[in-house]
Amino acid sequence: MNPILTMLTTAPAAVDASAASSGLNYFELVLHASLPVQLVMVLLLAASVMSWFVIFRKMSAFARANGEADEFESRFWSGADLAQMYRAATERNRVVGGLEAIFEAGFREFTRLRQQMKTLDARTQLEGAQRAMRATLARELDGLEANLELLANVGSTAPYVGLVGTVFGIMISFHGLATNKQATIASVAPGISEALIATAMGLFAAIPAVWAYNRFATRVERLAVRYESFAEEFASILQRQSHADEP
Repeated sequence: MNPILTMLTTAPAAVDASAASSGLNYFELVLHASLPVQLVMVLLLAASVMSWFVIFRKMSAFARANGEADEFESRFWSGADLAQMYRAATERNRVVGGLEAIFEAGFREFTRLRQQMKTLDARTQLEGAQRAMRATLARELDGLEANLELLANVGSTAPYVGLVGTVFGIMISFHGLATNKQATIASVAPGISEALIATAMGLFAAIPAVWAYNRFATRVERLAVRYESFAEEFASILQRQSHADEP
């Protein structure tokens, strides 16, 4: 048989066997990457860990906020005595949040101003209670929004940070070709693969952060509407009560 024909027929089979036996080892790609690329990978890994930490904490915080709001609204609209609910909210060593904190702030200020009835009219009492509720509402929303900027920053910058690592890796790979007289795709492919890992890690860090930020921002808006609606309804109740107390 012609040796050239034998080589042509056996070469594709050898290439396929070699490709099948040599899988892509991501761990080795990271270890063999250049120092700038490894630094970028470490930075992206740290950003991903921090974003996942914030995601799990926020999931727990929003679940707790919704649960507390449901429980308090159930008690509030069941016809319970407001003074009794206020005493329960101000018990020692008890931390209140969400709707209960808004209720406690508004009722406390309303009660304090009502004790000065001789000098303050009903409108002044109501305005003081509304200011107290708005301030507490702002603090509650600020607590829910805490650390969301981290998710936004990771989601917006991680792909570009990964791209910087890829650019450095490709630059180093092509710079190595200058000293290689027999430049082939096989000699430059490993370096490019190592560089592209940085881009993949950037996307791996960014995608969950963007998804979580959008989801949590929507939940903050929903809770804000819920808190504001309760504050307005409670203000109406206080207004009726203040007019009923007038001689």
